[in-house]
Amino acid sequence: MASTDTAAKDAKGAESDDLAGLEAGLDALDTVQSHRTPVSEVLLKKVLPPLVAVALVVAVWQFLVWAEVTDEGSLPVPSAVWDSVSDLWLQGTLLEVVWTSVSRGLLGFLLALAIGTPLGLLVARVKFVRAAIGPILSGLQSLPSVAWVPPAVIWLGLNNQMMYAVILLGAVPSIANGLVSGVDQVPPLFLRAGRTLGATGLKGTWHIVMPAALPGYVAGLKQGWAFSWRSLMAAEIIASSPDLGLGLGQLLENGRNNSDMPGVFLAILLILTVGIAIDLLLFSPLERAVLRGRGLLVKS
Repeated sequence: MASTDTAAKDAKGAESDDLAGLEAGLDALDTVQSHRTPVSEVLLKKVLPPLVAVALVVAVWQFLVWAEVTDEGSLPVPSAVWDSVSDLWLQGTLLEVVWTSVSRGLLGFLLALAIGTPLGLLVARVKFVRAAIGPILSGLQSLPSVAWVPPAVIWLGLNNQMMYAVILLGAVPSIANGLVSGVDQVPPLFLRAGRTLGATGLKGTWHIVMPAALPGYVAGLKQGWAFSWRSLMAAEIIASSPDLGLGLGQLLENGRNNSDMPGVFLAILLILTVGIAIDLLLFSPLERAVLRGRGLLVKS
């Protein structure tokens, strides 16, 4: 009889231990680990791979030149492009050229953000507005940005206002559609809970809709910046005027006009570098913060 009681106690103890282990495991799954990644690991996983990729591209580029796949006038050696960088730097115009385009692109994107956000909310929340202009926004998003340059020049002339108009027409539909997509994915339970707690109207939009739609909104912002940058480059390439200053798009067009292939490659690389830098410095941290806030990103 004593052995039976002992066995029953052991079984209950084992069951209790199993339940405790299960609860601990569930708690561990729910808990987001927020420890910092070592710098060495960041360098190894995030910095080294892009550097290796760049080195590989340059090596292939140099090999194609050595193999004389095409003439040097069509494919310059990497050192010739580096010489173009050095010349612009020594002339003191390299940073000025980059800043001319970056400042236009960022200001145009902020204007697009100020217009696209309320427009997206209006389209997402008002059925009549969605039915009226929702398809138009989708159509504008698929329209190439370069198509807006000729009418913008005719309407506004060769000035910065024309540049910003082209950026807005390219970026606003992307930002608005991104927000509409995010709002459409908000669970109805969130909206009902918000109404129960008195979060209606603008208060419900600010405290319930916008936070829940943030992933889709951030995706729209990234796409909006990409359209802003592409639209600006198209405008700078086509529209040329001394009053506009020298931007990256105009630098590319000048290289084409002068048959300066090192200059053309330099402009392309600078445009690519700026686009990557903005994404890494602005949108990638924002995206990680959103994912981390929802427990979807374990390591910081």
